[in-house]
Amino acid sequence: MPLPAVFPVTVRRRLRRRNAGARLLGAWLLLVLAVPASAPAADDIMSPGFDDRPLQEPVETPEWFKLSFLDLHDDLTEALAAGKRGLLLYFGQKYCPYCKALLENDFGKQDITAYTRHHFDVVAIDTRGNRLVTDMDGTITAEAQFAVDQKASLTPTLIFYDDSAREVFRLVGYHPPYQFRAALEYVADRHYRTETFRHYLARAEGALHLDEGTLNHRDFFSAPPHMLDRSHFRAQRPLVVFFEQRNCHACDVLYAGPLSNAATLRLLRRFDAVQLDMWSDEPVVTPAGRRTTARAWAQRLGLYYAPTLIFYDESGQEVMRLASVVHFYRLQGVLRYVLSKGYRQYGSFQRWRRRAGASAPAPASGADP
Repeated sequence: MPLPAVFPVTVRRRLRRRNAGARLLGAWLLLVLAVPASAPAADDIMSPGFDDRPLQEPVETPEWFKLSFLDLHDDLTEALAAGKRGLLLYFGQKYCPYCKALLENDFGKQDITAYTRHHFDVVAIDTRGNRLVTDMDGTITAEAQFAVDQKASLTPTLIFYDDSAREVFRLVGYHPPYQFRAALEYVADRHYRTETFRHYLARAEGALHLDEGTLNHRDFFSAPPHMLDRSHFRAQRPLVVFFEQRNCHACDVLYAGPLSNAATLRLLRRFDAVQLDMWSDEPVVTPAGRRTTARAWAQRLGLYYAPTLIFYDESGQEVMRLASVVHFYRLQGVLRYVLSKGYRQYGSFQRWRRRAGASAPAPASGADP
């Protein structure tokens, strides 16, 4: 509606600006009110329907990854000369769905890419490749062997090096953007000098670890008290410990997907299985015979992500752990790897999967009836 001409020109201009501001404010309020305040960020959600079978088409690393001759000490020197915090090694595979999730869901975010490029040079290592790598000590090996030497058994694995060529942090598996951003900040801001990544995350999420909500339940979990000591007498079966937390979306995804799958459940029932709230003071005796609490044990293990599954053999030795988003194919593979004692012959999950596990029947993806 036009303003009456009787108003002075300066007054009419002020009124027009005020009306325009009011319209913008109204539009902004409509936008805010249209989005529920409690709605989770869409980019931090991973559907239980995520298919983690090997990809049919290869995944490519971003063009902004460093074009490297794989002399890691030279790469680190160049990163520091450019004012960066250090070097980030990405261990991946071309047909790895978890690598695709990392590259698309995490590095696909503009802010994550910008932050990473500002603080780190990123060098890609193909865990099946045969290019020669010169490590920080000057040792030369092929990419595949270098990945084994670095214990980069699961892909993707990210290893961060600081300005003294020292590994300061590693992130194994796919982590949604919230945790991934936190990991980048944890290293870039050098929080690793004063606290664990678990505590760094807890500073932001502490309010979520109160006595609200309950853990999911499955009938294969052993009831407390949790006497897990295997140091004196060898157990009959391997052990898997589920470290979880309340109000945990990733835990719900695990239960709604893999832990509702008949084939997965059949494998899990061949384990001794224990569920612990990683923030609780519930008493527990560890496989090494140490009396402690779930919270203290999780802290000693350096756990920061829920759910984390840790596998132990019959003598109480840790075999491996899963501390990231995991779905049907990988979980069933790890269960078979532990049950078959593939770690004794092959040394790593990836070697076992390529040489022995690849011929195993494809896991079913349906849920229990």
